[in-house]
Amino acid sequence: MTQSTQHSRPHIIGLTGSIGMGKSTVADMFRDNGVPVFDADAAVHILQGPGGELVSAIEAEFPGTTIGEGSDAYVDRQKLGAAVLGDKDKLARLEALMHPAVGEMRAQFFADNADVPMVVFDIPLLFEKGGADYVDTIVTVSAPGDVQRERVLARPGMSEEKFAHILGLQTPDAEKRARSDHVVDTGVTLEETAAAVKQLVDQIGQKLAQNADQSDI
Repeated sequence: MTQSTQHSRPHIIGLTGSIGMGKSTVADMFRDNGVPVFDADAAVHILQGPGGELVSAIEAEFPGTTIGEGSDAYVDRQKLGAAVLGDKDKLARLEALMHPAVGEMRAQFFADNADVPMVVFDIPLLFEKGGADYVDTIVTVSAPGDVQRERVLARPGMSEEKFAHILGLQTPDAEKRARSDHVVDTGVTLEETAAAVKQLVDQIGQKLAQNADQSDI
C-alpha cells in the first residue's frame, strides 16, 4: 500500500467487508462526509439492469437468465446466480464479462472526481480479487460474528447453507482486519460508527494536507 503525497490524483480508499458487516451503511457515511464513493455492486446492477450494457451478452453466455426483450430486458440475478453457483468455469466466464465493464465505469468515476482529495472504492471482494494492491488505504468494515449472522439470516431467501457458502468464498474477517490500515466497527450504535468514519476522513485529510505541504518545500 502506498500513500499519495501529491494532488495529481485522489487518494484511493479501498472499502471492504464481509457479508452482513454493514459496508453499505459505512459507504453512505463516507458520502455524508463529502467523499465520492464508487460502488462496485451498484455498477453491476446498472450493467445487468433494464437496458444494461451486458444484458444481451449474459443471455448469450447463459441462456434463460434474463427477463424481457429489447431495451426492457434485464438479468434475473437469482437465475444467473443459480447458473454459475459451484461452477468455477462458468463463474470465470461471467467475471470475464463483468470485470472489464465495471473497470471502465470505475475509471470514468475516477476521471470525474480527479480534483477531489480522496475517493472511496467500495469493493466487496477487495482482497479476494487482488484489488488491495491498487488502493492507497484499506478500510475494513467489521462486526462481531453473532451480529453478522443475525443480520444475514434476516435477509429474504437466505439460509444457513447459503450463508456458509458465501463465507467460504470470502477472505475471513480476522484476516481482512489484520491486512487493513483501519477497521470500522459496526457492532456499536450508528452514531458511534458515524463518528468513527468522520474521524477517519478527517485523519486521512490531515495527512494528505501535510504531505502536500511537505512536497511543496
